[in-house]
Amino acid sequence: MVSFQSIDRYEFKEILGTGAFSEVRLAEDQRNPGSFVAIKYSECAIREAESRKESLNNEIEVLRRLRHPNIVQLFDVLEDAECYYLVMELVTGGELFDRIVQKGSYTERDASELIRQVLLATEYMHSQGVVHRDLKPENLLYFSPADDSKIMVSDFGLSKIENNESIMATACGTPGYVA
Repeated sequence: MVSFQSIDRYEFKEILGTGAFSEVRLAEDQRNPGSFVAIKYSECAIREAESRKESLNNEIEVLRRLRHPNIVQLFDVLEDAECYYLVMELVTGGELFDRIVQKGSYTERDASELIRQVLLATEYMHSQGVVHRDLKPENLLYFSPADDSKIMVSDFGLSKIENNESIMATACGTPGYVA
């Protein structure tokens, strides 16, 4: 599960985002100056919470399974005495939610292209036996700030790998988006 490389390879920069159990920071790869990644890290205190550890392991397994141009890529998983680190592809365009608020509206053409990309990513996830379970504008990130940037599916914390023994009966998602 975990790489034996040192997290010291990366110089941490500013915070890009925070969640209930983790934080995401910009980091520069010291072996390749000018090369940046996003590093999501969770305190090792989660080791004491078995359900949270299981959730993190599930997220890692899901991300390792997926390789698609519209899904944020996991490059590596590192661990030290303090944290688990998920080294991920850096996307810099911000959340779809924020762009919707900023723009006010989308043309039908722009909206259909965005939906096409999300559906292609979703179709691919399903073909790999993965269900995201928390698709929402905050988890759809633009790859870059450009107006014509592609959209990227992110945050697989609630995702699940389908198998014949399990039934997807767990109610989950974000209040306000759950149907």
